[in-house]
Amino acid sequence: MKEIFYSKFMELSAQPAGAFLLAGILIIIFVFFYLKQIKLTTKILTNMGLMIALTVILNMLRIYHMPQGGSVTLGGMVPLLLLSYSYGPAVGALAGFVYGLVNLVQDPFILHPVQVLFDYPLPYMAVSIAGCFQRNILMGAVVGIFGRFICHFISGAVFFGSYAPEGISPYWYSLVFNASYLIPDLLICLIILHMLPIKVLVRQMRGRS
Repeated sequence: MKEIFYSKFMELSAQPAGAFLLAGILIIIFVFFYLKQIKLTTKILTNMGLMIALTVILNMLRIYHMPQGGSVTLGGMVPLLLLSYSYGPAVGALAGFVYGLVNLVQDPFILHPVQVLFDYPLPYMAVSIAGCFQRNILMGAVVGIFGRFICHFISGAVFFGSYAPEGISPYWYSLVFNASYLIPDLLICLIILHMLPIKVLVRQMRGRS
């Protein structure tokens, strides 16, 4: 039985889509395993619901929408970043996972099941890495949104390569395509974070005066 499982595992991991599927599932399992060590209070769950709702609203306020998905928004990632700064990356990842599913229902663009994983729940879970940089919120935003970019880049290179113009590498195509909307989106988020009293908001969300 172990030999059969191992052979199937190796067969799956030898294929690019299979390898990314395993990596994505392992990341999600790790996050939910870590969440078991965190007590999700009523306050945290309430704030999580509010931030997810605000993320949905801000992401509907699109400045520009790309043909194959992806948008420049009015700071759509700020609520998820704020949640990660307040409660850490695990809570932020849970909120990102939930928002990713909501976004999948709202604006689906599906080519492959693994592509769905890397274009919806995982990118928004990656934004929660910002929670590791609570003392430097701007750097946290850069790292978190870069994590989102990596997920979209993998999806674009592996599953959207056929959209690349003839003679253009799918990796280069994915890099340019995803950077073209994520860099402006990041800059807008940085401006908003710089203007907002983030430390005050974080203290209020944590329940401190």
